[in-house]
Amino acid sequence: MVHRVFSYGTLRQENVQQALFGRPVVTVADTLPRYRLDWLTITDPEVIATSGSDRHPILRPGSVTDVVAGAYLELDDRELAQADAYEVDAYVRAAVTLGSGTSAWVYLAAD
Repeated sequence: MVHRVFSYGTLRQENVQQALFGRPVVTVADTLPRYRLDWLTITDPEVIATSGSDRHPILRPGSVTDVVAGAYLELDDRELAQADAYEVDAYVRAAVTLGSGTSAWVYLAAD
């Protein structure tokens, strides 16, 4: 099964894709309306080593005028499970509709 995952941060980085999926993943530019970016300090050493940073973006609900630019990745079941394992507990995966009308998963703030 193919899963679309909207990324607005480190999952778009080729080094992260290579580490998680063993390959670069094609990304398709899109947006996520009604959300805003915030920042999270990561403390998991493995995630920091993979991404190269302890500062990661995180999505929070926004106003009707907010929109977050990003791209969606097409992942198989195994790759989706690897993306789930990579994201720290501050994130939760949720279903959304992107600006293009495409359905996708996205990692949002869990609080």
